[in-house]
Amino acid sequence: MSDYYNAFEISPVPTPGPDATPPEPFRGIYGMPAFVTIPTSDLAASVDFWTRGLGFINLFSIPGRLVHLRRWAFQDVLLVTAESVPAQPPAMSFSFACVLSQVDSLVEACRTLRPNSVDGPRDTPWNTRDVEVITPENARIIITAAKPFDPASQEARNLAAIGITPPDLGRGDNEEHA
Repeated sequence: MSDYYNAFEISPVPTPGPDATPPEPFRGIYGMPAFVTIPTSDLAASVDFWTRGLGFINLFSIPGRLVHLRRWAFQDVLLVTAESVPAQPPAMSFSFACVLSQVDSLVEACRTLRPNSVDGPRDTPWNTRDVEVITPENARIIITAAKPFDPASQEARNLAAIGITPPDLGRGDNEEHA
């Protein structure tokens, strides 16, 4: 028996597919369950890259100190001013979901702003297409898009081998677990 259950209804990420459309940027204020704080020595340049390259919006700012960026619900980034940033990107990364139709345009936008900032895209054994982006602050960001699930694929076999089987096509079977 698996302890996993379908809880897709709590996520803003759309069901993967060729016509999956991304949600609009979420402008509501909520208690953030998780967020990333990234120090920057050039707040304006960082905001420009994150908004024009990675598709975030400036939700609000405290001039000269902090900018709260967001894409979808629960995709929050706080850019904070700092005297300096690390000289090299860390091994650690932070990932943000997108849909497949966004991957190429995100890659192009980031490469236009910073030509050597992008590695990929590449397909993963867990059924995603990922792009690694190094931001002006030397943060390692992964933009990840779920690929449509093919039950006959190697990726499906990889997931089944660790006990993850495809959820039912319908959403909303989380009642007994909530």
